[in-house]
Amino acid sequence: MSAFYEPDGKGYLATELTRGPWDPGAQHAGPPAALLGRELDLLPEAADFQVCRITFEILRSVPIGPVEVEARIVRPGRRVQMLEAELRVDGEPLMLARAWRLRTTPVDLPAGAVAIPSGPSLPSEPGPSTFLPSGHDVGYHSAMELRFSTGAFTELGPATAWLRMRHPLIEGEDPSPLQRTLIAADVGNGISAAVDFRRFLFVNVDLTVQLERLPDGEWVCVDAVTVPGERGNATAESVLYDEQGRLGRALQTLLVAER
Repeated sequence: MSAFYEPDGKGYLATELTRGPWDPGAQHAGPPAALLGRELDLLPEAADFQVCRITFEILRSVPIGPVEVEARIVRPGRRVQMLEAELRVDGEPLMLARAWRLRTTPVDLPAGAVAIPSGPSLPSEPGPSTFLPSGHDVGYHSAMELRFSTGAFTELGPATAWLRMRHPLIEGEDPSPLQRTLIAADVGNGISAAVDFRRFLFVNVDLTVQLERLPDGEWVCVDAVTVPGERGNATAESVLYDEQGRLGRALQTLLVAER
């Protein structure tokens, strides 16, 4: 296999590269989020707008297999538009997305106001890159190149990791900057685990990505912290960077439960 998804009639066939750490038959949330982002990229006028906020509602886990996706503009406008997208399996919606996109018109702002905040440096060497154990050789963990600046999957607490796609989202296509961001942004809860993966699940039910700009280049950095509550809920907050500096941020709502 050479891509996360293969065209399949009206939709796409998810390959094993999409496999996540929680269930060997289910996809990591990053690839389907990127696939929905691709549908948004294909909507009319995309070249004149930037997606500035997108929220994914994960209704249940997405199995590795055929999926269908669809996107639409639900609030047209010359300067501001709301978009929606849906991923379905056998007609059942499993992931929903709603996004705001804003027209990209130059504004004469002071240079200091638009300066890009600096961020972590991309490590020159791979370093420790072990993903959460999935029990399989092929999956999201093998499809993404990973370099930690701080922390590790095997360490508890905040962490900063750089990710790059080893494979295209769709065979024969170069991933767009939005797709590269979305496929990486969902790892925040995984890299910054506050509890032991071997004893607890900490699965996100949503993902919100707010973008100040889109990344330049292949690498996206996720600087994440997870804050658990006493009653089985948690949040994972991430700041996103590329090699130039800050891109935006991501937020996940988590269910924490004993295995």
